Amino acid sequence: MKYILLVFLVVVSCQQYTPKPKAFLNLDYKTTTYKLYKKNRCPFSFEVNSTSEIAFKKSCSFEVNYSKMKATLYISYIPVKKNIDSLINDAYQIPMNHVIKAEEILEHPYENNLKKVYGMLFSVTGNAASHKQFYVTDSVNHFINGSLYFYTKPNYDSLIPAIEYIEKDMIKFIESLDWN
Repeated sequence: MKYILLVFLVVVSCQQYTPKPKAFLNLDYKTTTYKLYKKNRCPFSFEVNSTSEIAFKKSCSFEVNYSKMKATLYISYIPVKKNIDSLINDAYQIPMNHVIKAEEILEHPYENNLKKVYGMLFSVTGNAASHKQFYVTDSVNHFINGSLYFYTKPNYDSLIPAIEYIEKDMIKFIESLDWN
């Protein structure tokens, strides 16, 4: 009986096997268009992705929501009152809070003397809670910082396309920022 079962398993298992191809996420991001956003009570204007939704929270702090990606870019405006050093130090602490899960934290400086916009974009690789943060300032009156969060378990490899998509929006925000 054992031999019959063994012969049966050998005959059945010798059928040709075709492995399944590797699966890839089908992430289709449309070409981005931007619109100018200016809130009368805020001392700045900027361009934002036309598919995102903006929700002001308090004073000039707001959220840029990407509902299809389950992501939010939190942006805070803080008037500078002889505290620029502490604001910049605080902005550097935000990415450092993710150092436990981060594989690497890169800094990308930004400087536009014509518009008086200076800042830093932080890129956190690894399974951290926030993969992109930035701050911008005119060094005298205005300070803005932003952090990107996804409402999902951090899996950096799966989130890379969405992170890169929103990073372009963050860069556009920084480059289009005008102080009023």
